[in-house]
Amino acid sequence: MRILYGIQATGNGHISRSREVIRLLKENGHHVEVIFSGRDSDQFWDMAEFEPYRVFKGLTFSTRNGKINYARTAARLRFGRFFNDIRRFDANGLDLVITDYEPLSARIARRHDLPCIGIGHQYAFQSDIPVASANPFTRYLLTGFAPADYSVGLHWHHFDQPILPPIVPAGLDPNGHQDGQSILVYLPFEAVNQIKQLLKQFSNHRFFIYHAAINQAESCDHLHWRPFSRSAFLADLKKCAGVISNAGFELISEALFLGKKILVKPLAGQIEQLSNALALSQLGLSMVMYRLDPGQVALFLRNPSIDRIIWPDVAAELVKWLESGQYADIGPLAESCWRRTQTISRASC
Repeated sequence: MRILYGIQATGNGHISRSREVIRLLKENGHHVEVIFSGRDSDQFWDMAEFEPYRVFKGLTFSTRNGKINYARTAARLRFGRFFNDIRRFDANGLDLVITDYEPLSARIARRHDLPCIGIGHQYAFQSDIPVASANPFTRYLLTGFAPADYSVGLHWHHFDQPILPPIVPAGLDPNGHQDGQSILVYLPFEAVNQIKQLLKQFSNHRFFIYHAAINQAESCDHLHWRPFSRSAFLADLKKCAGVISNAGFELISEALFLGKKILVKPLAGQIEQLSNALALSQLGLSMVMYRLDPGQVALFLRNPSIDRIIWPDVAAELVKWLESGQYADIGPLAESCWRRTQTISRASC
């Protein structure tokens, strides 16, 4: 098949899980053309597996100090450019469009009457899952931002709905050195100085902090600042005792798969992250703080490790399903994946 694969690039989670699906599609002989939107072209790392790819402006949110800035978001939207990119896109020869919550590819599919499959966490919100209070506009963003003919939602629990478990990177193995005093920090929507103030008093732990504002690795006492690198990030994730992050989906999935304790701070005003925090709390999988709170960090650091959740190779199963062409019912695949999901107690690790 010739496939157009659109990836929302505002968060690294979309890129991480799409990488797994695209790699398997290419290994099976499919031609995959990738487009990204929502991030400047100089803000991508470790992208060889996505070639050939293109970067478009698309539509995205602006944030400031851990909150969505709606006024700045509205001012930066370029609808004329967005629709012009759709009109000018050459879809000749394409058989299928897959979108990971990427709006350009979804509308290219509609314009050219191509089947479109939405794969990602946001598509789980079309099912009956925990959702934080929202107004009609924010609910529309969850369901109408990147519309698809067939939706494949992902979540940490099935909630008795036809949704799949998360896609975690191949080779994400918990074996190896575990540093009980090491904490991975990924708070991309918070200012560096605010993160520093949050963590400066906890000198008995080592914090490895990844942030887009950091251009080169540097350390100051127990705070180790890192520019983003996929390989280094995964290495620090595997060896750490816990994760402090915003409430995005993919990193939390990887932490749960590895049995890392978790503290999340959802992005204020972002319905997906607020709903993720709600679900994590209801499932007893994570601590939640709604502001940068040193008291909550202190409690988190005293917590023990958590049980591991071992999901099957969802990416491989998903590629088989994509190749079948039978897109109308995701239910049997969902049932099979959840049946093979295991929980391993920390006491047995």
